[in-house]
Amino acid sequence: MAGARSLLRLFPLLVPQGGRGTAYEGFVTAQGRDFHLRILLPEDFQMKNARVECSWSLKKVLHGYRHILKQRLQSCPDLVSFLVELKTVLEIALKNTQDLHVPRPPEYYSCLVRDLEILGWNKVAYVDTGLTTVRLKAEDSCGRQHIITLKFNAKYPTEAPDCLVDFPVQFAISWMPQNSLLDIYNQFLAALESLKGFWDALDEIDGQTWVLEPENPSRSATARRIAIGSNVSVNVEVDPHHPNMLPECYFLGADHAVAPLRAKLNSNMHLWDPEVSLLQNLKDVLEIDFPSRALLEKSDFAKDCGICYAYRLDGSAPDQVCDEPRCGQPFHHACLYEWLQGLPTSRQSFNVIFGECPYCNK
Repeated sequence: MAGARSLLRLFPLLVPQGGRGTAYEGFVTAQGRDFHLRILLPEDFQMKNARVECSWSLKKVLHGYRHILKQRLQSCPDLVSFLVELKTVLEIALKNTQDLHVPRPPEYYSCLVRDLEILGWNKVAYVDTGLTTVRLKAEDSCGRQHIITLKFNAKYPTEAPDCLVDFPVQFAISWMPQNSLLDIYNQFLAALESLKGFWDALDEIDGQTWVLEPENPSRSATARRIAIGSNVSVNVEVDPHHPNMLPECYFLGADHAVAPLRAKLNSNMHLWDPEVSLLQNLKDVLEIDFPSRALLEKSDFAKDCGICYAYRLDGSAPDQVCDEPRCGQPFHHACLYEWLQGLPTSRQSFNVIFGECPYCNK
């Protein structure tokens, strides 16, 4: 209910369609202009599986920001948070679109070129022909490559450029009119080092375990779904500020398989050691060895959905498993929900539907 009130207060022109709260249509206002859009949420309300349909004019304005919005869709916990992010990106996009048509004084170009020369052209990954967008590259102390995109308005250097990064946390720069690109670059490097522990922890997981989701994680992604066995996995949500602390863990699989894992997590929680790596802590607390990438293939864990016969559906892997030990067939949440809704023997209570397994009828 609180989320619905926040949505109505912040976005009064966006209204729910139907009674289930899974579709919204209306307008988002930015820079005094209204932009039409439609948002479709899955039955489990997970934003990572939501679909956003934009009007032609909105799609045109956001053309260069699609990858940023996709990242935000993956990381935002709810619809209100995503819409706030969308509006922020839209404001930046509109401002930069308007700036393209503003004549820039000669001082703007001379100042920007001077700043780039002081910074060093070897740190520049891209410059557009109008000198309005610059991408700078940097390498952190572990050799990971990173990019920061700067979008300048006509008042530079009086006003700071907009900075776009692939970070799991907000990146805000400190800026004074006398500052230069070198100041932004040094702040970027400092932010990279502050996130070193977070990326170290996730790189170890990515390199030594079979990660089922996300398939190609961005540097801003904080969650990993790690394979434990056939049709059994754990989803961990890592805190970027405290990457070696106990993360939020959610087990996926049949009850008889995940119940012992939940019990071990609860009973061994006191063993968690912040001085030890995240992956090693997970092994110790759960008393397991995660399947090795060196000995097993991903196909040993990536089982197709028993309804659509595909592994990926709108980017998501099967996350529901039949509780019958002799069955254990996996399904996509959306496929199973739609299947059960079509059975006359199924019953529904609020957002939970009960019915028989399509494979074993249990």
